[in-house]
Amino acid sequence: MSPAPGEPTPAATAPAGSALRERVRRLVREIARFGAVGGAGVLVNLAVFNLVRHVTELPVVRASVLATVVAIVFNYLGFRYFAYRDRDKGGRTREMTLFLAFSVVGLVIENGILYTGTYGLGLDGRLESNVLKFTGIGVATLFRFWSYRTWVFRAPAAVRATEAAEPAREPVASGPSAGRG
Repeated sequence: MSPAPGEPTPAATAPAGSALRERVRRLVREIARFGAVGGAGVLVNLAVFNLVRHVTELPVVRASVLATVVAIVFNYLGFRYFAYRDRDKGGRTREMTLFLAFSVVGLVIENGILYTGTYGLGLDGRLESNVLKFTGIGVATLFRFWSYRTWVFRAPAAVRATEAAEPAREPVASGPSAGRG
């Protein structure tokens, strides 16, 4: 059965469909690895936060900043050597500088939410602090995912070139005049 006039043939759409499936597959794998490292980082962050709050007299936001810094170090190692191990390894100084800069922005987002809830809204109980911290981590994670994959752990040049060179789908001529020159 041939396609209706103006519709591309299955053979004409196969390369575009397989390229799209490959891009989606790579993105899903990247999100899974980012999530694995990030999930472990959240556990480290919350564990250090609660440990510091339990064994010291540090104010809640200072304890949170300390926990976030520990998680940033943990996450860098996880991202560099697990989640983004296939990414461009050139320019480590640039990579670490950008990672640190974007991590500091994430730290401000995360702890700004905790600060606002604690000192602005008076939510300073242990459960409230953990909910605010977890919410801050979630919001900051969205920013971190975008910034790390876009600026810090860049895709290898070959992958970027392949994605940029993917051909646009062109309509396939059909009907009685198709194939006549």
